[in-house]
Amino acid sequence: MSQNLISLQLSAADLTAVDAALKTLEEKFAGLIDLSIEQRSTITKMGDKSEAFCRKAVEVLSNNPGVLAVNYNLAEVKRDLAAFDALRPRLLRVGKLYEKMQDSQMALGSDLMTASLEGYAFLKVAGKGEALDTARAALSVRFSRGPRKKVEETAQ
Repeated sequence: MSQNLISLQLSAADLTAVDAALKTLEEKFAGLIDLSIEQRSTITKMGDKSEAFCRKAVEVLSNNPGVLAVNYNLAEVKRDLAAFDALRPRLLRVGKLYEKMQDSQMALGSDLMTASLEGYAFLKVAGKGEALDTARAALSVRFSRGPRKKVEETAQ
C-alpha cells in the first residue's frame, strides 16, 4: 500500500465505552435545543463584541435591580450567562473531537480508496485468465460511464 494516513483499530470494548459516554452526554445535555432554520436566521445573535456588552449589562443590572421592570427576570439572565460560560469550554472540546473524527474518517476513506485502486490495478494486469474476470468486471462498474445524454437544441 502506497498510502497509510491512519491506522485505527477500535475494539468492541472501546466502542461500547464510547457509546456509553455519548449516551451520558445526551442525557446530561437533554436541555439543549434544536433551532429551526428560520429561527437561526431571525434570532438576535451575540458576537465577541456583543458578549462584552452583555457581561457588562448583567453586571450593571445586578448592581442596580431597582431600575428594572417588575416582570424583568434578572435571575434568568444570570442563569443564561452562567450556562453560556459552562457550555463554552465543553463545546470547544467536543468541536475539536468532532473535527478529529471527521479528519480520521476522511483519512480512512482515502486510505481505502487508494488501496482499492492499487488492488484493482493489480487485478487488471495480473488477474487475466485467473478466474477473476467476473470480480474484475464487478469492480469496473465504478469506472464505467453510460451513454451521455445529448442536450436537445431548442428551436429559436
